[in-house]
Amino acid sequence: MSFLIRQTLIYAVPLMLVALAGVFAERSGIINLALEGIMIFGAFMGVMFVRVGQMWGWTQAAKAATDWVGLQGFALLAMLFTAACGALFAMLLAFAAINLKADQTIGGTALNLLAPALVLFLIRLIANQNTLQIDGDAASWFMWKKAMFGYGRMEEMNWWGETFVNKVYPATYVCILVFIVMAVILYKTRFGLRLRSCGENPQAADSLGINVVKMRYAGTIISGALAGMGGFVYVMTTANCTSNGDVAGFGFLALAVMIFGNWKPLNIAGAALLFGLFKCVAASYTTLDINGDGVYMLKDLGINANFYRMLPYVVTLIVLAFTSKSSRAPKAEGIPYDKGSR
Repeated sequence: MSFLIRQTLIYAVPLMLVALAGVFAERSGIINLALEGIMIFGAFMGVMFVRVGQMWGWTQAAKAATDWVGLQGFALLAMLFTAACGALFAMLLAFAAINLKADQTIGGTALNLLAPALVLFLIRLIANQNTLQIDGDAASWFMWKKAMFGYGRMEEMNWWGETFVNKVYPATYVCILVFIVMAVILYKTRFGLRLRSCGENPQAADSLGINVVKMRYAGTIISGALAGMGGFVYVMTTANCTSNGDVAGFGFLALAVMIFGNWKPLNIAGAALLFGLFKCVAASYTTLDINGDGVYMLKDLGINANFYRMLPYVVTLIVLAFTSKSSRAPKAEGIPYDKGSR
């Protein structure tokens, strides 16, 4: 059970963060279908940051610190860097949607097509192969282990320790903290109220002196920052800091989580845990010991492996089919703002 909870969090937390990224954009009035592309770009830039850190000796300097804090600080710097890169990439969508008044659905789709092509081009240019990876095992660098807390190899921590400390990435908890802070900003601050008003009735917001253009830029840039960070955390925790122009459709799953969660943070957190659970089952069903009794029940069922791989996406379709009609999107999302139409 500890393994199931731990792995579910690994998949659910980036999904939760990227879904909140979509909320920020859409609450400001911009449809951000480019979450997948921004995640791919953020993942690439994060892996590149770690790779450059290796070349320049940053990771070695972090390892030489008195404890593991140095490496965790390096991971935090990588997360901040990928957030900045995601925000920069999202500005392409903001410029097209706000200044050029282009169709936001087409703009987001274009960025989703651009990101993997650009990333693969850069990977071929840098590494002369289709995958950009680091030298070594990032899991051993950025993961907590019980030995760090004085436990021997054969010793076991208590249930809480095994579930939430041993073999857990601190980046997971950083993402949860970022999610909480950004949700509070969106729903409990003046800035959040103004941002949401621009997605509901931009004409009324403008009449009260709110700069709709600036607010929509802010919403899209924050959305890009969260999605870029989520992309790097995803590949760091599930792919050993490897970038290949793909994040397994997590950006589209995040859109489904956002709609299922009805654009509300608490609902999104619950939906992300649900989808993260199925993603966990798909990725580790052969080693999943649910009861801790040494029996791998899902493996012993004899079901084809492809069934488990497609399970998260089938669940997504089923959930959206039953919940999308009751979802309430911001009224002005996707509608270019024309100041003269008041």
